Amino acid sequence: MMAVVVWRICRNACQIRARVFAVLLCIICLGSVSAQEQYTAGHDTTNVVMLGDSNTWLGGDSCDRPHGWTKWFAEECYPATCRSYARSGATWTATVRTVRDVDEYTEKLGDNNVIYNQICRLMVAVADGRQAYPHTIIISAGTNDAWFVAARPGALDMDASEVFANDAVGHAADDSVNGEVDTSGSMLTLAGAVRFCCGLLQKTFPDVRIVLLTPLQSTAVSEAGITRAGDIIEECGRCMGLTVIRQDRLGCVARRNEIHRRCMTTDGTHTSVEGARFNGILIAKMLNIK
Repeated sequence: MMAVVVWRICRNACQIRARVFAVLLCIICLGSVSAQEQYTAGHDTTNVVMLGDSNTWLGGDSCDRPHGWTKWFAEECYPATCRSYARSGATWTATVRTVRDVDEYTEKLGDNNVIYNQICRLMVAVADGRQAYPHTIIISAGTNDAWFVAARPGALDMDASEVFANDAVGHAADDSVNGEVDTSGSMLTLAGAVRFCCGLLQKTFPDVRIVLLTPLQSTAVSEAGITRAGDIIEECGRCMGLTVIRQDRLGCVARRNEIHRRCMTTDGTHTSVEGARFNGILIAKMLNIK
């Protein structure tokens, strides 16, 4: 009798161990699938493209790095595809030396490190079949336009109302030839650059949803500078019927807090993992991509 009891206990223990092993194996197998693979074949039908500066670039081209908001955005809304063309140091505003350049790679402020060239790279990738046709394009930039005023003089001088009242600037996207652009008449101000670049996107991808994210607060830029950049971007977006999210008002980065203690950023400007997670989930919920 005792032998039967012992046998039953041993059998049950073996069954329990087998079940535990099976569960652990499933967890390991699921864990081996990267976040990018999970949302690249997501349940949604929306192809999302990201353009922007360093806080978007931190998420990587595949939107899978935790210091970038794009990773948390993708995991929250689970789009069909999610790809970033962002570059650290990028600005909306161009210079008189800016030219179309789809080959240069830099992580620093430069004449050709502009949103316009990110759009050109996107256009080439779609034409070559390397990028799915975008349904939603999210652009998060403007910090460097307000920060590096010596490199982008006059970037914040013009309001949206002035740009849209000026036909030479307002219709710059329609006047471009083969994607080439006369920067002297289109992108030397933040307002002009937003108008031109978004007009080019609308012309190239007529049914695309464009979302503009204004800059987060930063300890490197005055509150007035960030607010001014945000106001210009918001006004341009409204004139063009675009979705605008004021990160300087809704985002988790508060300049007054980060000056005293880094929490949502690593250096006062670039998001920590916690800051990126907060912003990514917030943006996903606000856009409600389906």
